[in-house]
Amino acid sequence: MREDLVVRARGITKCFGEVVALDGVDLDVAQGQVHGLVGPNGAGKTTLLGLLLGLGVPDGGELEILGSPVRRTLALPDGIAGFVDGPGLYPALTARQNLVALERLRGGGVGIDEVLAQVGLTDVADDRVRGFSLGMRQRLGLAAALLTRPRLLVLDEPANGLDPAGTRQVHRVLTGLAATGTSVVLSSHRMDDLAALCSDVTLLAAGRVVFSGPIGKLATQTDQLDYRVRVSDPTAARRIAEDTPGLRILTDDDVLRRPDVEALLVRGPEPALDDLIARLVGAGVAVRELAPVIAPLEAAFLALTRGSDASSRDDPSGDDPSREDPGRDEQGEEEH
Repeated sequence: MREDLVVRARGITKCFGEVVALDGVDLDVAQGQVHGLVGPNGAGKTTLLGLLLGLGVPDGGELEILGSPVRRTLALPDGIAGFVDGPGLYPALTARQNLVALERLRGGGVGIDEVLAQVGLTDVADDRVRGFSLGMRQRLGLAAALLTRPRLLVLDEPANGLDPAGTRQVHRVLTGLAATGTSVVLSSHRMDDLAALCSDVTLLAAGRVVFSGPIGKLATQTDQLDYRVRVSDPTAARRIAEDTPGLRILTDDDVLRRPDVEALLVRGPEPALDDLIARLVGAGVAVRELAPVIAPLEAAFLALTRGSDASSRDDPSGDDPSREDPGRDEQGEEEH
């Protein structure tokens, strides 16, 4: 195992009955790296995170964590913390009491007041967890994971339920940990989280790796991007777009959008878009807006996972948005 690798997985497989959750997965996570796992629901992200936390063992392949091979037992080296499917908390206890109980169980190298401050929960430290919003519970789960000064932090959807302020708080914590040498592996459905936090990502689809590498490289994995073009003469623009090689006009069946008679939605590579703009200007049609319909990262995600939507699979890995907590959102409002 490379000295700078905190996680090294080769050919990892995991099955639940006849369902193949992971199929020959490779994963490298370097020291001080924030590594993102992304993929459709049911792709196997939660299953893989569970293996890293010792909640299961692979059926096949090789897995090394913090320099130690993981055998066919539920035993991992010290220095690993995190959660999957949301943090396990005692709702009848306060935030502080939860952390005290965990500290007695697992020990701790960081003070309780310090981790509460890190995640922005000092003001509610003595409130019962049953009244916490989903986002507040996520942050308390992160505080619990930080108690032992982990060398590897494994988090399943840590931004789930967070409002913008809570998201920034968690981002600061995770980037600060990485800067001091802690490795972080996290799953997320939010491409903006991945772009803000991760240096590398692994994209899973139907239990297999379809991309792994720098997040900037992921954005270049598709040359077919969707753009919204707003012009002074929509009729003329549509006619010109139809005659532009390599460009396709999108309909409401291709992309969900609000009706906008002035906006033209097109799909194609950047050179075709450049050609369209030149043709519009040459024809005297004013271009008032030019913007991608979805971000390049999301476009790459859709292109690489198209046809492998795991929502049609019976997936035991838990990658399902229906598991989100039905309680309050980060601002404390009841969801109905």
